[in-house]
Amino acid sequence: MLSALARPAGTALRRSFSTSAQNSAKVAVLGASGGIGQPLALLLKNSPLVSCLTLYDIAHTPGVAADLSHIETRATVKGYLGPEQLPDCLKGCDVVVITAGVPRKPGMTRDDLFNTNASIVATLTAACAQHCPEAMICVISNPVNSTIPIATEFFKKHGGLDPARVNVPVIGGHAGKTIIPLISQCTPKVDLPQDQLTAITGRIQGAGTGVVKAKAGAGSATLSMAYAGARFVFSLVDAMNGKEGVVECSFVKSQEADCAYFSTPLLLGKKGIEKNLGIGKISPFEEKMIAEAIPELKASIKKGEEFVKNMK
Repeated sequence: MLSALARPAGTALRRSFSTSAQNSAKVAVLGASGGIGQPLALLLKNSPLVSCLTLYDIAHTPGVAADLSHIETRATVKGYLGPEQLPDCLKGCDVVVITAGVPRKPGMTRDDLFNTNASIVATLTAACAQHCPEAMICVISNPVNSTIPIATEFFKKHGGLDPARVNVPVIGGHAGKTIIPLISQCTPKVDLPQDQLTAITGRIQGAGTGVVKAKAGAGSATLSMAYAGARFVFSLVDAMNGKEGVVECSFVKSQEADCAYFSTPLLLGKKGIEKNLGIGKISPFEEKMIAEAIPELKASIKKGEEFVKNMK
């Protein structure tokens, strides 16, 4: 009876793994030497959906990897041992499965595991955020009701985002406190405490100065400025060629603030500026920055206008 029951179960398992391997993935198992990690790694090695399997633990992973390598499936497998090898285990991964942690013993609740497993999951998640921020993260380590929020918060803390997908409108002007990043309008949405908001705003406002200091007299922010210029030209040409929805921030003659020129998001079109999208809804912190920037902007604008008036 046992073998009769085992056969269809095995057949179902094999069938579930027979999906097309066209989009096979690189998968990492963290805690691969443990009671869940080893059989999980075995099942993953047996799947055509996996092209590369990397195994991490603080002990025995080279042996587990060597054992699995004798299974005649297409997935390559490699073991990584100890914190110093964790970055190499994670690089390029599409999926990471965290099984690491101490197992539950008789009489223990999942919450009894929290103090130990929470720090393990936090450490591994932080490494994922740094070395494979685009990977899908699966957490099996108990207590899951706590370790999943830990993983989520660590990704938020480390900002595991593709910079190309982040957009922060920068309005105002182009010097010091006249540079006003609208973090409240950032996509994807972020919610920063005031101290972090102040710090990141200051970093954005002083970005050019930081490059000048780093180059130690050998130049200013030439490469990033050239990139910004090229990006704007490409956007403008795209819009002139009929592409819709092209938006860039630029310092132009404007009625959006209490000065003659002001940078805001602009909808570009075939004839240049199709529509000034304005400042939009902003936070009190950002309202204060605009108020502080206006006098300096007015002075700079007046200086430019007076220069032309006084030309002979």
